[in-house]
Amino acid sequence: MLYDVIKADYIKDYKIKMEFEDGHSGIVDFAPYLQKGGVFDQFSDLSFFKRFSVSETLGTIVWDDQIDVAPETLYEKCEPYAPADE
Repeated sequence: MLYDVIKADYIKDYKIKMEFEDGHSGIVDFAPYLQKGGVFDQFSDLSFFKRFSVSETLGTIVWDDQIDVAPETLYEKCEPYAPADE
């Protein structure tokens, strides 16, 4: 199964709306990553968090070409999108 992220948009707080190669889409809440520490400590700066991009090479979102989360993990954590999420 293909889990590559093909589109991602910042919604609010630590939520990003994603669309995957197979058409699946929804919201991933990255707030729990703030507790993981390590490279994810940088997420405490919301302006840094908002500066992600979609890497076609990796098939996921990346921050400064240093931080990424496996696309299959994002797919698994993706919750249905509702306009109230905005």
